[in-house]
Amino acid sequence: MRNMLIVVDTNVFVGACLGLGASNAVVGDCIRGLHTPVMGTTLLTEYEDVLGRDAPFRKCRLDAAERDELLDIFLAACRWTPIYFGWRPNLADEGDNHLIELAVAGHASHIVSRNLRDLQRAELQFPEIRAATPEQFLKEARS
Repeated sequence: MRNMLIVVDTNVFVGACLGLGASNAVVGDCIRGLHTPVMGTTLLTEYEDVLGRDAPFRKCRLDAAERDELLDIFLAACRWTPIYFGWRPNLADEGDNHLIELAVAGHASHIVSRNLRDLQRAELQFPEIRAATPEQFLKEARS
């Protein structure tokens, strides 16, 4: 398995907090240094916003303090990546454009997300960046 630079969408990190198999494995692989997640200001703000909500975590095995600790451990494995250029217009959901911009700025090979439909309908194409579900990414990374 080769180390890849990847963007881990918020929905995958939330899945890891909930103990969902493939999401948990992606985040775990990043923490173990098997892959390097790239992180930027907008994505970190989104992580913190979602982790601060109660609703998504009602059935979570981790309490708020444990989720914060997991985020801190995950961030220690991340490569901080400033974004200096916005690619517009691009995605139908403006709120997801930062993922593409982070992947481009960080030279990521993958955006790992459960929201592939919006990511795959981009107006601007970046063939070197592949959007994949956690399951798809793990299958490719481990083959």
